Amino acid sequence: MTRREKAEANFMQGYNCSQSLVLAFADLTDMKEESLLKLSSGFGGGMGRLREVCGAVSGMFIIASILFGYSDPKDKQKKDDLYIKIQQLGLELEKTRGSIVCRELLNLDVKHEPPVSSERTANFYDVRPCMKIIGDAAEILENFLKNNGLIK
Repeated sequence: MTRREKAEANFMQGYNCSQSLVLAFADLTDMKEESLLKLSSGFGGGMGRLREVCGAVSGMFIIASILFGYSDPKDKQKKDDLYIKIQQLGLELEKTRGSIVCRELLNLDVKHEPPVSSERTANFYDVRPCMKIIGDAAEILENFLKNNGLIK
């Protein structure tokens, strides 16, 4: 199963966009899946249904931060290197999808929605492009990691 297929399957199981992406790359981290799922859980719906940055994009950024991030606040080079990578990932999805903002990707008129998750019905999956966006994000991240020598 490809990482795209894993990420899409995770979404179909009920994980949010961010969790779906993060879980598809969990094997590359030294973190427990439960911790990764909790860490990424608030980023669904464009950050808790605020419809801001897409959860799949946040998931890419979480994985990139785990793999390339810094912990020393004085390490400007590592910080700058990470930010370059984050921007590359975000801009690649923006190039593919036209935006990295959830409400724009979903063509929503409302900026924020009530903080209550939507029921996962057949109609939910039919009308939302989320699964394809998650798949695109997974492919972008996988290619990025290949280009940076972290996976084959």
